Amino acid sequence: MPEAPILRDVYDKIRVVELQWIPMADGRRLAGRLWIPNDAEKNPVPAVLEYIPYRRRDGTRLKDDEKHAWMAAQGYVCARVDISGSGDSDGLLRDEYLKQEQDDACAIIAWLAKQPWCSGAVGMIGISWGGFNGLQAAFRQPPALKAVITCCSTVDRYADDVHYMGGCLLSDDMDWGGAFFSVAGVPPDPAMVGPDWKQRWLERLEILQPFPALWLEHQRRDAFWRHGSVCEDYGRLTCAILAVGGWADGYTAAVFRLVENLKRPDVKGIAGPWGHLYPQRGIPGPAIGFLQECKRWWDRWLKGEQNGVEKDPALRLWLQDYVPPKSHYDHRPGRWIALDGWPASSIERARWSLNADGLARAPAAKAALTIRSPQTTGLANGEWCPYGLGKVAPELPLDQRIDDIGSLVFDSGLLDKEMVLVGDPTAHLDITVDRAVALVCVRLSDVAPDGRVTKITYGLLNLTHRDGHAAPAKLEPGRRYKVKVRLNEIAHVFAPGHRLRVAVSTGCFPLTWPSPEPVTLTLHAGESFIELPFVKDGALRIVEPFGPAEYARPRSSTVLRLGSDERQIVHDLISGRTTMHVWRDDGCTRIDDIGTEVAYSKLKDMSIVGDDPLSMRVTVATSHAFRRADWDARLDTRIVMTCDKTHFHLQSDADAYAEGARIFSRSFQHKIPRDHL
Repeated sequence: MPEAPILRDVYDKIRVVELQWIPMADGRRLAGRLWIPNDAEKNPVPAVLEYIPYRRRDGTRLKDDEKHAWMAAQGYVCARVDISGSGDSDGLLRDEYLKQEQDDACAIIAWLAKQPWCSGAVGMIGISWGGFNGLQAAFRQPPALKAVITCCSTVDRYADDVHYMGGCLLSDDMDWGGAFFSVAGVPPDPAMVGPDWKQRWLERLEILQPFPALWLEHQRRDAFWRHGSVCEDYGRLTCAILAVGGWADGYTAAVFRLVENLKRPDVKGIAGPWGHLYPQRGIPGPAIGFLQECKRWWDRWLKGEQNGVEKDPALRLWLQDYVPPKSHYDHRPGRWIALDGWPASSIERARWSLNADGLARAPAAKAALTIRSPQTTGLANGEWCPYGLGKVAPELPLDQRIDDIGSLVFDSGLLDKEMVLVGDPTAHLDITVDRAVALVCVRLSDVAPDGRVTKITYGLLNLTHRDGHAAPAKLEPGRRYKVKVRLNEIAHVFAPGHRLRVAVSTGCFPLTWPSPEPVTLTLHAGESFIELPFVKDGALRIVEPFGPAEYARPRSSTVLRLGSDERQIVHDLISGRTTMHVWRDDGCTRIDDIGTEVAYSKLKDMSIVGDDPLSMRVTVATSHAFRRADWDARLDTRIVMTCDKTHFHLQSDADAYAEGARIFSRSFQHKIPRDHL
């Protein structure tokens, strides 16, 4: 059984500042919430900043208290600041990771460093957006920023974010884009900004745009994506960096890329079994004592304590044992292992050939194998980025036999000994296709003796991006190409009696937008192979587990209406339309200390008809409501995306209500050319 978290009563050691205005040079003010040790004015301490747009007042408040109050009680000032145009901060929020956001981060860091309760040293911590901008602020090198803890983030905004994967358009671009459409449009709190809150809200709504349409204007890796991608110059990352990710998350590559490219004792990585969550709340478990690890990191790099953090392994990874395929796990069995760098000397990359009769260490006779995957191939793949919402979130891969039916499948023989895979497999495919635009999906799975198939990792490649993401080139039907498909990093044990399986398909619905025409792919067996990174015999280094999860005792909240969730795969026998239906209703919760009631819901439907890739349709709709004795506001948004052979089409709507009356309504139509997609 997983260990119960340790809850600390810490509020007698700190004071909380509900609203701290932080001035910007142009007159804007950003809204912050502070947790300050009681004696910090007499004995200044370092400051730790979390800087995101998700409403510190009533969005992330309860979880903020858990971690920031805990850390403040350890001798740090913690600051949670709303990005300009979000929450209660002045300004307008026009997109992710803009230069203004980075400029403001540098200004916040300088302001924190100058306060009487601050020692002058500042760190940044964040998950997802906050993990991104922590690295981006480090790239800007503000003098007071000494260390960063970045969770579930990326070093490359094009290659490893929610928008594109291997040059393929992810449906999560719409999922996140639809949610961000709401995040950027909800109002400030009148208790914070005063009676003109509605006017400020209307100003936000006037510039609100459906962000997927903006991002679809950049379907290749251009200057838009290079901005904010710290991989453009790793040398600018000079402060200490702890990078954290989870195998179930969509953002694990950054952990390896940072350790690989910085190669310093003040750069470390941790990857556990979790989804898109801070590790002290990690699901699947085991959750870990992540806040204790953060304290060690801050103590060393912000306070200068010689606690040996720099001697920690470069990478600490959760090595996962086999489990039967299931859409949710409370806990993944395994153990913690360590690597002293990346690439690691303890790992060798073994070439396994894709032969007509299976997966083998040596190539066999040449053969041409053909596949035209059904458009619904991919239904068992699981979410691109499981968020681990609630106690049961069925976001993980199902039995891969569902998708293997529509794929070329290569099985190894029965393993006679344990094999430990750690790292990123790479498939080298010798292929021919019959269309100018095509994609390929490669999955690596673990086949149990009873026949069940658990997905281990996968990779995607838009074949027009075979030579890079900056200048795609159409394919010549019938011509042979040799392409490389990098699969996501993982750490997994293949047990004796199991088999390895490589599956190759021409689609991955609903994870990716399909190619404009059905594609027939010919794979040249005996000439295609996959490189698998296995730990050398006797080189596995097992380390002690982390301590138990710990955080501050949560503040009081009251559930006024229970939420509900639906996740269904529906096949309409009349129309032939297959739909992945996801409904999330968070119910309604009152945050007791401020009296605000918050309700949120989101619908995501992704569907396709038969063998017609042009029938793909994605709908994302949200509703975000706030209520208090002095306040009643709601924003409803909806985006529907379809396509034809040459264009993407988006229909988007936003409707805002105050005291039950609609005060704003706008519809948008976008027609965007397909660029090698």
